[in-house]
Amino acid sequence: MSAPRHLVVMGVTATGKTTVGRALAEALGGVFVEGDTFHPQANIEKMSAGIPLDDDDRRPWLRALADEIARLDAAGELSVTACSALRRPYRDWLREGYAGLFFVHLDSTFDVLLDRMKRRTHFMPPSLLQSQLDTLEPLEPDEAGAVIDDNQAVDAVFADALAAVRAA
Repeated sequence: MSAPRHLVVMGVTATGKTTVGRALAEALGGVFVEGDTFHPQANIEKMSAGIPLDDDDRRPWLRALADEIARLDAAGELSVTACSALRRPYRDWLREGYAGLFFVHLDSTFDVLLDRMKRRTHFMPPSLLQSQLDTLEPLEPDEAGAVIDDNQAVDAVFADALAAVRAA
């Protein structure tokens, strides 16, 4: 079986979406898309100030990502996008770019994520972690994807994610 053509590595902040997404893109011969770079400056400023984004903030960002996935699909590329995709409607908006998206949900605990956040430099402050966890909606049975235990070493997370994608 061949791997899905377009993946979204999803989860709350500090799950390692970028690290795992880059590794998956390389392993699968695809293009990596860093979702954070598609945020408008107003979103980054809002999050940097400790203010959670709302749906009105997220919609144009997710539309831009869906457009990028559609562009890569039209170019015949395989893509791996790092994007929180916290709620079903957000994932539906992303699917407007490519209906067959496969979601790799990196799932971790509050304590592990908070520790990671304290050790990195990122515009998302630790104060927003709980709001992201509160917003997170798990993948539904009709959504193509896999949940990966993110409480382990990054090599193990990557290996589990790659196995799930290849088994899809």
